[in-house]
Amino acid sequence: MKILVVDDEELLVKGIRFNLQNDGYEVVTGTNGREAVELAHDPEVRLIILDIMMPEIDGLEACRRIREFSDVPIIMLTARTQDMDKLLGFEHGADDYLTKPFNILELKARIRALLRRSGGYETKHDRITVGAITVDTRERNVYKDGVAVDLTAREFDVVELLIRNPNRVYSRENLLDLIWGYEYRSDIRTVDVHIRRIREKLETVPASPEYIMTKWGVGYYFKA
Repeated sequence: MKILVVDDEELLVKGIRFNLQNDGYEVVTGTNGREAVELAHDPEVRLIILDIMMPEIDGLEACRRIREFSDVPIIMLTARTQDMDKLLGFEHGADDYLTKPFNILELKARIRALLRRSGGYETKHDRITVGAITVDTRERNVYKDGVAVDLTAREFDVVELLIRNPNRVYSRENLLDLIWGYEYRSDIRTVDVHIRRIREKLETVPASPEYIMTKWGVGYYFKA
């Protein structure tokens, strides 16, 4: 499934593309509003992520032009926080709106929701099961042996990221950036605290985990 990402922030685009490709999406990218309109003509594009503040033409105008020939879901990204900016985005044809900085898992959840509504997503991917652990990404619930586990929103985000990418090791810095955002970069202990709490809830013996594993000196991963 192809997703179009258009933003003039190169690092942001690389990060979004990397995460979406890990989830199995095909990603095409652009850097300005004019490219967004051109690339949106591709009939294989199923969803568009579009920044508002861009050169050439801005995201609002690009969204308006895209709506002249396409009804694929559009998520607007922007640093703006005023309600009027959000209303303008919706009036120009956007389906959803996310303010920077944002949690990449929230973006992916919104992508899945829009694709479901538009008929472009297979609901079988809403549940991921590894061993006794099942993660329902649509309802944001986690089950162990069929019994619901009470996780906080952040704990769920960590579990979802790890189980979607089994055996891939994430450093504490990676997890801070992806789950909490750059503003938490100095508080690296946050990751360890959340991992400990997750293990207490998911592992039969937290001191000898079966699922949330540590690669010493590197980071954490979900054992497939």
